[in-house]
Amino acid sequence: MKPAASTTGTVIHEVFRQAYERGERPALVDLRGGHVYGYRRLVTEVTRAASGLVRRGARRDQVVGVHVSTAGAQTLAVHTVLAAGGVAAPIDPALGAGEMAAWLRECDARTLITTPDLAETAVRAADESRVRQVVSLGTALDTIDFRCLLTLEPTPLPALDAKRQDALLTADGRRMSHADLLSRMAELDLPVGLAESDVVLTTWQPDSRCDLVVLVCLGVSKGALVVAAGGGEPPGTSYDFSVTVVTNPDGGLERVR
Repeated sequence: MKPAASTTGTVIHEVFRQAYERGERPALVDLRGGHVYGYRRLVTEVTRAASGLVRRGARRDQVVGVHVSTAGAQTLAVHTVLAAGGVAAPIDPALGAGEMAAWLRECDARTLITTPDLAETAVRAADESRVRQVVSLGTALDTIDFRCLLTLEPTPLPALDAKRQDALLTADGRRMSHADLLSRMAELDLPVGLAESDVVLTTWQPDSRCDLVVLVCLGVSKGALVVAAGGGEPPGTSYDFSVTVVTNPDGGLERVR
């Protein structure tokens, strides 16, 4: 299923506008999650899942908690929320149920996306907040399987204003519009100038900030390959993938070849 074009200037449009034409060339290798996401698969699943979220009652501007443990899961979850017109709120996976529930209440989240390894904590947090549905990227007790969103009857996605529509809500309460997120992508790209031939190795992990989100958005928008190694680089990774750009602990990118 080829997705309809998203509103010009939004993150979804800028990141995925050429993704379908790139076919199944790898976009993201999630070493920790054990998944390889091709460009066409990624944009198709995001679009269909976003439609499923709208079918299940998601509304524009609603905050959706993203409580996941891998880069691949975060990529699918955040972009699904954005395509559905929502605001993605990344949550530190190390947060306890009580602290997470307090944050979900504060930002008035009604949906929470998680992964099976974190689902028990997510469900407990949801029970103590206003969250009405917990979606898991994989089968987990008391959750809705993300794959179910892909099977629902398609429905139109909302048109978004890139300058006014919020995209992310970080743990410090800062809101970033679609335009703000695109600006952060451009800043991250300045030292390296990513191209389609680049392979980016990141050791950043999903947390309550936006660094990993911005990096994956940038890589996919440029047609590069992002290799997510989680908390550390396995031996031989740079050689095996012919890595050209790496992430720094200070939140920047460095070209190595």
